[in-house]
This record gives sequence, structure tokens and C-alpha cells, in this order.
Amino acid sequence: MPRVLIVEDDSMIANAMANHLRREGMDVEWSDRGDRAIKKLRFERPDVAIIDLMLPGMDGWRIIEALRADGVGIPLLVISARGSEQDKVHALGIGGDDYLAKPFGMSELVARVKAALRRAGVSRDGGARERIEVPGLVIDPDLHRATLNGEDAQLTRTEFRLLSVLASQRGRVLSRDQLQQRVWGTPHRPRDRSVDVCIRKLREKLDGVGYRFDPEELDGAELPRQASNGSHDRPTG
Repeated sequence: MPRVLIVEDDSMIANAMANHLRREGMDVEWSDRGDRAIKKLRFERPDVAIIDLMLPGMDGWRIIEALRADGVGIPLLVISARGSEQDKVHALGIGGDDYLAKPFGMSELVARVKAALRRAGVSRDGGARERIEVPGLVIDPDLHRATLNGEDAQLTRTEFRLLSVLASQRGRVLSRDQLQQRVWGTPHRPRDRSVDVCIRKLREKLDGVGYRFDPEELDGAELPRQASNGSHDRPTG
């Protein structure tokens, strides 16, 4: 499930955008202040961000400049009541990927977000579209199959989605709730052990390939460690 962060101080506009994007199967969060939003963008790294220019705390111009200066490359769709050519050129010039002038149609917004996700190589399940290869393991999203040492790993569709999400997010920490949202499309509930069970099955099926998940404390749970033959690729979940 692709993740979208809306940075907009008008609650009516933000809710309308969120509702339309959720109907298209996206996981949407909303921040109404620029200073709070940039923390989420830096550390949570959504798949795409929709950023208004006029914001309290930190305006959209500064957010874009700061993110690009930090090397954060996620797609940034700028929305603003400022519709002059100069404003558009400046926003794109400092690192924005697209620009929509208010008022705009929600269908156009959804289409542009989808286009940004396609350009970034993000699929509907939140994983990467490109083929991922590490020693002993190949994850092929086109065939929806993982091969272990040249043989089909016999993953279920859910196990494959989970593996794809984890492998595409190397270097990023994902909570149980984020995994639940992306793989199952529902919020995590305290007694729901779906993520834990699915991860345990992945460990059993993929154990022994030179690829491992190192343990991280997430919501009190330890993530899986796989046996390693020396590789240190670490998609952290």
C-alpha cells in the first residue's frame, strides 16, 4: 500500500484529498504544520508527499529545499493557491516534482499522485517494482515470485508482499502498524499477530541464504534474524 503524506493546513482540503487517495488504496497521513511535517518526511520517508506552500511553522519552499539538501529523494507534489508561472518554475527548480494550482479537481490530484508513484517505481502493495537481487535471493515483482538459490521459495501472496516491502525499505525501520497497513491494508490491532506469524514463516522458508534481517525493537517485538553467509544487506522491518 503506497504511503502518502499530505502537508496542508486547511482541514477541509486535506480531508477531501485523503478520502480520494484512500479510495484508490493508498495509506494517507496528514500534517497541518510544516515544522512537524519535515520530521515525518525525514525519518518516515513516505512514498510521495503533497505539500502546500503556505504553512505555519515552516513554509513549503523551505521544506522542499531542506529535503533536497538532505538528499531525500521522495516525489514532492506541490499544491498552492499561487498559480503564477514564476511560482511554478521556482517550486520545480528547487526540487518539486509536480505542481497543482488551487482550485484543482480531485481526479487530477489522484492521477498525478499515481504518476509520481509510477515514476518512483512504487507498486500498489508499497513494494518496489524493480527486481531485487541479493546473494542467494531474487525477488521478482513482475512474476510475483521469490527464488532461493535458483529455486522457487514457494511464498504465499501475503508472504511475498511482506518480503517485497521489507526488501524495498533497506535502511528504514518499519513498525508493525506500517507493515500491517502496507501488506494487509488494515491498521494494526494490539492482539493481532499477523505480522509476527508471517515473518516467522518467512524466516523458515528463507533461512540460510546470505541475506538477513537484523533484530530491531519495534513496538516491543524483535524482528527476524536470518542465517547469514557473510552478506550484510539489511532491509529492516
